Amino acid sequence: MLLKLSLSGIKSKLKDYIVLLIGLVMSSSIFYMFQTLAMNQTFLEKNSMIRMLSFVFLAGSILLGIITVVYILYANSFLLSLRQKEYGMYMTLGAKKKKISKMMFIETMIVGVTSLVIGIVVGIFLAQLVASLLMQQLDFSSPEFSPIYLPAILTTIIFFLVLFVLAAFINVIKLARLSVLDLIHGEKQANHIVINKNRMILQSFISFILLTIGYLAMINIIKFQLLGIGVALVTITGGTFLFFKTFLPYLIHKLKENRRISEKKITIFTLSQLSFRVNDLTKILAVVTMLIALAVGSISVGIGFKNNIGIMMKSSAPFDLTVRNPTKEQETEIAKIKFNSKQVYRYKIDGQMQYFIQEELAKKPLKQRKDGMPEAGKPNFSTVTDKLEAGTVLKTEDSYQNPWVNAFSQVRDDHIDYGKDLPIKIVTEAEFAQISSEENKLVVGDTIDFMKFLPELKQIDRIEKAREPKVDMLTTKYEAYNIWNTLSSGTVFMGLFLGFAFLAMMASCLMFKVLTGAANDISRYEMLSKIGVRRSLLIRSIYKEMFTIFAFPAILGVIHVLFGMQMFKTLLFSPYYRIWIPFLIFVVIYAIYYLITVYLYKGIVLKKVKK
Repeated sequence: MLLKLSLSGIKSKLKDYIVLLIGLVMSSSIFYMFQTLAMNQTFLEKNSMIRMLSFVFLAGSILLGIITVVYILYANSFLLSLRQKEYGMYMTLGAKKKKISKMMFIETMIVGVTSLVIGIVVGIFLAQLVASLLMQQLDFSSPEFSPIYLPAILTTIIFFLVLFVLAAFINVIKLARLSVLDLIHGEKQANHIVINKNRMILQSFISFILLTIGYLAMINIIKFQLLGIGVALVTITGGTFLFFKTFLPYLIHKLKENRRISEKKITIFTLSQLSFRVNDLTKILAVVTMLIALAVGSISVGIGFKNNIGIMMKSSAPFDLTVRNPTKEQETEIAKIKFNSKQVYRYKIDGQMQYFIQEELAKKPLKQRKDGMPEAGKPNFSTVTDKLEAGTVLKTEDSYQNPWVNAFSQVRDDHIDYGKDLPIKIVTEAEFAQISSEENKLVVGDTIDFMKFLPELKQIDRIEKAREPKVDMLTTKYEAYNIWNTLSSGTVFMGLFLGFAFLAMMASCLMFKVLTGAANDISRYEMLSKIGVRRSLLIRSIYKEMFTIFAFPAILGVIHVLFGMQMFKTLLFSPYYRIWIPFLIFVVIYAIYYLITVYLYKGIVLKKVKK
């Protein structure tokens, strides 16, 4: 009987439960995907580069888990408020609170288990999709990889079941504290704006100071480091809460006082609607703002890593191509590349010394690494201009302040018979010819477009590694690209999926809060309809009211992101490069939730208003 009543209750509120399910399904499916990619040994062992991504996905699942806990606890309270009037009616008809508690527990578990099953199924598809994309991008295959991974399934089930049981018990405890009258009339809690001008000014000032301190901490993150992150977290959270507690009520109050605005059609009604609920929305708007910052920030950082690859490459190595004694296959690949500049240096090794030709180095000098921090989009290397005399001996232990020692260190490689620890002696062309050792070649060059010739450079590195099987990693520019591409590919997926999950949960929270108080507004809309206000005006009023509620946290959240990206300037040369992409993603998803909220809200408050 209880199961039948629970199913009936869920069916009667199906639209609201679907919104809740979307957030839960997204959370559990992405959590499962992260776990599969972080734990699946078959996948990780196939490619040494992908192993570093396991940490990225593990960190993502931990962060997602923390936010999911907050979301489920909040959504849980929404479930209770959604049905509390119905529970109160059952109790007035003689149902015992113990039975109601069991029914509510069953409902919570039905929703939780349903979302978990759907989430794991969706997660399996996501794991297969992301793994395929990663393998494609990183150019390796793992036929043994299976998106159905038992340890990840068990971890996801245990984590979410514990959360659902915890949420169900919290609901039972809350229900036990409420009387029948509280349940029936719990929704009818009026919220009025009480404007205390002096207090408002003081709190606004404190809010401004807190936000300023937080933004300064993020801008100067290099100086403050971990302390800066802690200060920013505390001050921006506090400042955001005070902002909505003071600014939004005060703005609505001032708009109502402005007769040119408030007396236009039914604007006064729209503003009054906001007044009724604004105090109650303070906390949720602050939470939504912080979640927006987290969501858009995650997407921005993820995409930022990918977008910065081209910029990073300009400072990763002095030349696009660096290869010694190229094989015939390598020569064939080199011939396919178009160069802005290309130079071949000859050298010999006699076991005591390396010999380079002074005339070749003077005609086309090597490049040295510049001092100081690299600048975004600017080369980190400069051509050596110091004169190099024949007879000069450069030792590896000499200071890098010597431009030529610095320059030769940029083209060294540890794996070859190049003699990494041998001194370098500069000799004339005539002296070089008299040295009886075998002649070697060092080929360096800059292509017309590094990204355009990645296939050829990749093939050259692949041959080089085959020639030197003991070497795990070369010091070429393509190798640097490969590392960054691997790391950024994982970060992009983590940032995107975390961002989507945060956005879904954040927008659901705001939607739940708005819909929870919708029943209180029905009588006001009915009253306006009875006195002759057109339905179209009422609908327009709803759009404006919801837009105001959705717009303020979005604006402040975006400002948080713009300052927050300063924290990543140590990892990204250009953290704001193409930042419009994550903002556009956010706007599209947020707008969809806004339209769904308006649709559901209209269905509640206008259902008795005649068309």
